[in-house]
Parts: sequence; C-alpha cells; structure tokens
Amino acid sequence: MAQKKETQKLIANHKKAYHDYFIEESYEAGIALHGTEVKSMRMGKCSVKESFIRIENGEIFVYGMHVSPYEKGNIFNKDPLRVKKLLMHKYEINKLAGKVAEKGYTLVPLQVYFKDGKVKVEIGLARGKKLYDKRQDIAKKDQRREMERDFKVRNL
Repeated sequence: MAQKKETQKLIANHKKAYHDYFIEESYEAGIALHGTEVKSMRMGKCSVKESFIRIENGEIFVYGMHVSPYEKGNIFNKDPLRVKKLLMHKYEINKLAGKVAEKGYTLVPLQVYFKDGKVKVEIGLARGKKLYDKRQDIAKKDQRREMERDFKVRNL
C-alpha cells in the first residue's frame, strides 16, 4: 500500500498566543466555511490575531477570526468577522468544555492551515501568563541569545 503524504500549507499563525499563554494541549478542528471564504483563504487572506473560541450548547465556535472578502465574490461574500463553527467530535468538545470550566483555562486558535485540501484550525488549551512569567520568558530568550553570541565569537 502506498502511503499518502500529508501536505500542510499555513494560512495564518497566532505567534502572540505563545507569548501570552502557556499552551497545555493542542487539538485540530475543521471549520465550516462558505465557498468565497475558502477562496479568500487560498489567497492567504485570514487573520486569527484577536480571535477566541467558545463552547456553547455542545458546539464550538470561533469569534473574531477575520477572513477578508473574496475580490471576485460580489454578492456571495459573507461578513468578514462572522462567527464560524468548528467541527470536532462530540467527546472532544465535552473534554474541552470540562477543561475550560476549570479556573484559568481558555481556548485560543493557534494557526489556520490547509491539510489535504481542507481548512483546519489548531486549537490550544491555554492558561494565561502573568506579567512576571512573560518577563521570565524574555529573560531566558535574552540569555540564550547572549550565549549563542558568545559561542559564535569564540569559534571564529
């Protein structure tokens, strides 16, 4: 049997999520879109910077995800900021709902990508960072950069 190679093409990334939150787990979900939205995403016109995810009545939705209107879409274009339904198995949604009910957990979209021709969203189960946590991360990054610089100078 020949194995099919999975192809992934990144559409949008939420880098700031890793700065603002501790990402505990990540999940993959499909997303319910209309035709012109998919065409717009194929052109890379999507943003998840200010979006968040909520679970309501056993269904999971993403709010604030901006999909620019498709240029040639005219009357078929939808509202760029409309609420989009995510597609996951019921047991996964129930598991996430239980975790979010715990204090301090939230759901954040980490990235949007094409996987085998379908639009997927990577969801992160996240816990908010405090200001001192962010400072620690910045200090570690600076320290690592300093060490790499010293190493580079010594090896020249």
